[in-house]
Amino acid sequence: MGIEIRQALLSDAPAACALLRRSIAEGCAPDHLGQSDILDNWLGNKTPQTVATWFSTPSNHAVVAERDGQLLGLGLLTQAGKVALCYVLPDTLRAGVGRALLGALEQQARCWNISKLHLHSPASSSAFFERHGYANAGKEKACFGLECDLMWKSLKTDGACDPAARKRFCNCSGE
Repeated sequence: MGIEIRQALLSDAPAACALLRRSIAEGCAPDHLGQSDILDNWLGNKTPQTVATWFSTPSNHAVVAERDGQLLGLGLLTQAGKVALCYVLPDTLRAGVGRALLGALEQQARCWNISKLHLHSPASSSAFFERHGYANAGKEKACFGLECDLMWKSLKTDGACDPAARKRFCNCSGE
């Protein structure tokens, strides 16, 4: 059975949180090198409650990759054009999960008429993003203390998406 990419549900938050924590602890080990201060800061906000909040924030678009009922990856895009999350289980690296997640996030960005995406990538993941068209703009310290690569990509926003998905979320009462 193939990989399914779907909108993240609030009920996915506990499994998505466990996936994030494992991906960071194991998959990003070459980046944090087991330094407890960096790892603790990186994992500090990775709780099921926080993940559920990210999923329910209207200006976020969260997707999960799933196969046979198991979450394999998680991606999150903000309406500010930031790819805030793109993580996969360490044992599913190089199986197309990250590519599928990134493709779904980029499609949503096009629907939101976002023409440029950006993200902070740990050094061990930068080549993945470069293979998918992201340019490396240099080093920048991420909020959890790790020096990361600032990556960006221009998107063509040709409007080729479902008109309902194109509508930006807002809390206003007008049309």
